[in-house]
Amino acid sequence: MQTTSFHKEPLFEKEFFNREGNVLFRFQRLERLKKRREIRNVFSKGKGVTCSGAKLFVLHNDLAHNRIAFTFSRKFGTAVERNRARRLGREAYRHISYALKTGYDVVLLVYPGKDTLMARSEQVKQLFSKAGLWYREDKAWC
Repeated sequence: MQTTSFHKEPLFEKEFFNREGNVLFRFQRLERLKKRREIRNVFSKGKGVTCSGAKLFVLHNDLAHNRIAFTFSRKFGTAVERNRARRLGREAYRHISYALKTGYDVVLLVYPGKDTLMARSEQVKQLFSKAGLWYREDKAWC
């Protein structure tokens, strides 16, 4: 990882900086859980936690990073609504990903409703806390 003049060394492995020296966290391609077999494995063998409007399935992997997939209930709505919900979920996850334990495959099952970034962020934060993956309570900024 390349460092800049703002810090001597990166604090996290996926840390980037903008011109003002603020840390930017990006949702990287390697953080996506893509294969159908892997997603089904998380559903069948993973631990599930719920909150109002969403459910999180978690399964330990042997990687140094988390991988996540966003799925929806059968009657979620049109493709436009599903894509918006996926973007909101991805953004909410991106905001808290630095504060999570690593080495897990995660599937977020979203139900219709609560399609705002603030509501989705609260859901995601609550689910990761219930699952025991939240470990940097003092660093929350979303």
